[in-house]
Amino acid sequence: MATHHTKMLIIGSGPAGYSAAIYAARAMLEPIVVQGLQPGGQLTITTDVENYPGFRDVVQGPWLMEEMKAQAEHVGTRMIWDTIVSVDLENGAPFRAVGDSGDEYIGETLVIATGAQAKWLGVPGEMELGGKGVSACATCDGFFYRGKKVAVIGGGNTAVEEALYLTNHSDDVTLIHRRDSLRAEKILQERLFANPKITVLWNKAVDGFVGGENGMLHHLALTDTVTGEASTLEVDGAFVAIGHAPATELFKGKLPVDESGYLLTEPGTPKTAIPGVFAAGDVTDHVYRQAVTAAGMGCMAALDGERFLAARAHAAKETEAAE
Repeated sequence: MATHHTKMLIIGSGPAGYSAAIYAARAMLEPIVVQGLQPGGQLTITTDVENYPGFRDVVQGPWLMEEMKAQAEHVGTRMIWDTIVSVDLENGAPFRAVGDSGDEYIGETLVIATGAQAKWLGVPGEMELGGKGVSACATCDGFFYRGKKVAVIGGGNTAVEEALYLTNHSDDVTLIHRRDSLRAEKILQERLFANPKITVLWNKAVDGFVGGENGMLHHLALTDTVTGEASTLEVDGAFVAIGHAPATELFKGKLPVDESGYLLTEPGTPKTAIPGVFAAGDVTDHVYRQAVTAAGMGCMAALDGERFLAARAHAAKETEAAE
């Protein structure tokens, strides 16, 4: 068991965590990144990345995250492969966290970049065809289905927004919902029903994703939730849009969250309700959920953390001088 001290403790290692580390290290804060169960975050299970600035050609998600990690280490970040299992935020800075290894981490500031995970249906073929026709992010992967037939699975705001977005690339978009009405906001529903490129399949459950001889998605296996009748739908791409689950379990009861469990921050900043604790990336963002926005928020968290430490040091000097 060991105790690790740092001016900035970063929990999570996706684009937000690594970007926070890069800026913190360059500010001589000697950051520690506790990488968690999935170092690199969601991008490590993404193949082609075509929308991250700076790369003319398509890059691979795992490679991009390895480069971010290497850059953070190059400027002075210490990476530790551990998973945080408890945090103590009650007494303010310094903040304490304990890892699964038993090690203790003490940070003068804390950046929470634990991310989120897409919710999946849990049906056959879903994981096997991930990146081969099955996706959970239309804004990430929709471009690859230009002129092709696609389906979106879900009935909330996310599903409707994904379906509408996909009409920028496809003239044949099918929204599949297991009920006979949508949960999405009325204005979104109106846009959906008014779009001639979108067809809605009501009362249909997706039982499986079936690949073709080329190893890519060929069709969806469906069951009518009212009659029980089985059917299939041939598509080139399918987007599961039943929501995301932010990794905020550690912080429930310790930091405010919204109705979906995302950490709440001061609008336009990564500042949480506790001074010195910052949240960045998908753990606090249920709107954009992009690598580039997560990286930007990681940068903001590091800069605000640096300012927090500077202000605290200045206040301590003034108190000392007054005495």
